[in-house]
Amino acid sequence: MVGAVLVVVLALVVGGCACVVWAGRGGPGWVQLVSRATLRAGGLVRRAQRERRRRGISNGSRSSGD
Repeated sequence: MVGAVLVVVLALVVGGCACVVWAGRGGPGWVQLVSRATLRAGGLVRRAQRERRRRGISNGSRSSGD
């Protein structure tokens, strides 16, 4: 189940990246929309990562403080 979800997410990411490249070369309207959505989603992810770093939360490297 988890593997299937990961495959779908990977397909969406690759498809979004392909649409960004195609839109840069003047693709059709729907490609422009998918491209904008992909770039906005990437911006949200970057912003969330900056916020996590600002709060001092990293990817699994918390010290237990024993």
